Amino acid sequence: MELTEQGFMDTKHLTKRTPGFETQISRAEQTLRASELSYRRLFEAAKDGILILDVDTGRITDVNRFLVKLLGFSHSEMMGKTVGELSPFKDVVSNQAMLEQLQKEGYVRYEDLPLETKDGRKIAVEFVSNVYQAGEKKVIQCNIRDITERKRSEEALQLLGSAVEQTRESILITDAELGPPGPKIIFVNPAFTQITGYTAAEVIGKSPRILQGPRTDKSVMRRLRQNLERGEPFAGEAINYRKDGKPFDMEWQITPLRNAGGKVTHFVATQRDITLRKKLEEQSRQAQKMDAIGHLAGGVAHDFNNILSTVQMQADLMLFDGNLSTEQLESIAEISASVRRATALTRQLLLFSRHEMFQPADLDLNETIATTAKMLKRMLGETIEMQLKLAPQPLFLHGDAGMLDQVLMNLCVNARDAMPQGGHLLIETSGVELDELAVAQSGQARPGSFVRLSVSDCGCGIAPEILPQIFEPFFTTKAVGKGTGLGLATVFGIVQRHQGWINVYSEAGHGTTFRIYLPRLAGNARPKSASPAPAEMRGGTETILLAEDAPALRVAVRKALSQLGYRILEAPTGVKAVEIWQENRDEISLLLTDLVMPDGMTGKELGQRLLHENPKLRVVYMSGYSAEFVGKDFPLEEDFNFLTKPFPAQKLAETIRRRLDARP
Repeated sequence: MELTEQGFMDTKHLTKRTPGFETQISRAEQTLRASELSYRRLFEAAKDGILILDVDTGRITDVNRFLVKLLGFSHSEMMGKTVGELSPFKDVVSNQAMLEQLQKEGYVRYEDLPLETKDGRKIAVEFVSNVYQAGEKKVIQCNIRDITERKRSEEALQLLGSAVEQTRESILITDAELGPPGPKIIFVNPAFTQITGYTAAEVIGKSPRILQGPRTDKSVMRRLRQNLERGEPFAGEAINYRKDGKPFDMEWQITPLRNAGGKVTHFVATQRDITLRKKLEEQSRQAQKMDAIGHLAGGVAHDFNNILSTVQMQADLMLFDGNLSTEQLESIAEISASVRRATALTRQLLLFSRHEMFQPADLDLNETIATTAKMLKRMLGETIEMQLKLAPQPLFLHGDAGMLDQVLMNLCVNARDAMPQGGHLLIETSGVELDELAVAQSGQARPGSFVRLSVSDCGCGIAPEILPQIFEPFFTTKAVGKGTGLGLATVFGIVQRHQGWINVYSEAGHGTTFRIYLPRLAGNARPKSASPAPAEMRGGTETILLAEDAPALRVAVRKALSQLGYRILEAPTGVKAVEIWQENRDEISLLLTDLVMPDGMTGKELGQRLLHENPKLRVVYMSGYSAEFVGKDFPLEEDFNFLTKPFPAQKLAETIRRRLDARP
């Protein structure tokens, strides 16, 4: 052959060769072999799989090591096959379709081709084929790149991005510049906007200090900066401010991000709005405090009832002596009246501590209000002018006097707090008849006859936007430490307990009126009967074991029963009563015991133990709590086997005699 500018030409017909021709041929062959060797090295060393196909038949004529290793098929298993005949490509790439596209366009690309290797492993590849001239013939080269890890990384990154975008926690990323004015925000997620009100465009490039305000704890900010300067994580809580200026409690966790060299490049802050949690925690603390106060009030009421019982009993004992002057009788009557008033106050404490159960009775609302109003005047102070405007006729209803007292007290205290500079408080009662038209004007009303209690003040009023919330537990507009948020919730619960409802009328700056409607007794009147003359107190000669830890009350009860002819054995505790019982069990006919006693044995336990030994024994229990409360798990009946402190001597005598005369 002869080499010309146009290429190689056939020179077999020449009889004479050009000088140096053989040398030129040798150099060309060497160059070709070197090129082929270089290509082979690249072919085998490639980090992508490579297939060489015959352009006419589409069958594999060569395959590199990388593809053999990637697919798990041997070199011989792939040679001579079409792409479509190899199991990884079956039903994924049509050999004929690929060939047609290659013949037409000279190029085929599949960006994400799912394959399965010989051993069943799932992989994803990028498949690129093109046609090129290789010497005297055209071939197809297929490059197959494993993109499984890249795809996983992309999916993980996409998942992470989706999580960041959709999480309810605010995520804020800043640069690591700690010099003035501090790190700059480079990213915020949508939750940041929802919590703070700032859009990403409004904060990108600015310092996170835009969230701080007058109530932000500066010491927390100093600790935060110290941690950032040391490249350490930070966790803490602080008050931040929304775009509209409203403060909110925020919990922070800030983490430094480092590059491969260990240098801090960014800070990631995860922020959570904990305003509601803080409020619930405060409510829980307040509820625990109120519960503790309730237990204290219950204990005080119990001890106070013992004192009142002693006073009442001593007053009754004075009546036993007879031959008292009119002035002395009046004094005793005043003592008894004072005991009754003090008993009502004690019941308020028990009601507050939830140790008093619902005790309804027929009562006149006017009388209840008038009695409570005397105490309210002292509580409201001199700056509040209270006026009573009671209906001229009695307003009878079936209700719990103590609970209704609490309703009035809570409403009046709220009214007082709404008039810090003083003002006018009006308490009214009236009877009302509601028809269908009246009912249509109120969502809670119903037709019928009702008594109405109205409490009006001229105070600051209630804003319309918070009016629907005022009966919610723990809701209060008062300053911290000035209110529990339980007053109106208690009022609402008591009114509902009485099958009534409340209407509220208020205007900011012009005062508030609460109107409470309770069912009126049928006939609008309570049957009146002349007060019966006190019955003669019957006594007896039986032996009574008296167990009472309050010494003064124990002495007064012993005196009263002794004067009625009974033999009394006294015990200050349940344990001591057991000792006396063991010595005198055949003589004792009745046990009279307080329910709450020291030394590890209650009155209930004492009664049960003695009844186990003698089922015929009569037992009468005493307590400052109501029978409904203390008798939840064993039967108690007022004036039969239970006496509510304080009790008069007449009731004591009647109950003891009734119990002794009853059948076993």
